[in-house]
Amino acid sequence: MEPKKLKTGIKNVEFGSEVTLVEPTNLYGCIIGDNCFIGPFVEIQKDVTIGARCRIQSHSFVCELVTIGEDCFIGHGVMFINDVFSGGGPARGDKEKWKKTNIGNNVSIGSNATILPVTICDNVVIGAGAVVTKNINSEGVYVGNPARKLK
Repeated sequence: MEPKKLKTGIKNVEFGSEVTLVEPTNLYGCIIGDNCFIGPFVEIQKDVTIGARCRIQSHSFVCELVTIGEDCFIGHGVMFINDVFSGGGPARGDKEKWKKTNIGNNVSIGSNATILPVTICDNVVIGAGAVVTKNINSEGVYVGNPARKLK
């Protein structure tokens, strides 16, 4: 029996000027600002906004309801999460349970970091492998699991 096949690709995306994409990518229903770079094997889902001059490295996943400011760097393999299993398991299509993530301007997120639904202020560095579980309201460098301010 043949499996149901869904195509990846680029659908219903609003691109700014001078955007560079390295395929394969899976982008749909999102907004990508001016002068952005999107690496290979990146998925950016609908209702995501990426600000100008951002760089999204390979193998990163930006789920629905994420907003990323301007001049941000998203390292390789960064995962954004919008479902925190508030009912004890996956929301299973109940998007009312999903939560938003807001990333400020000039934020750098290191490779393999996991970003739960939080707000991160401007001028923050998130270390590689960090797990951000709470809002970050002051500039600085954050590392670890859960992420804590280093300096």
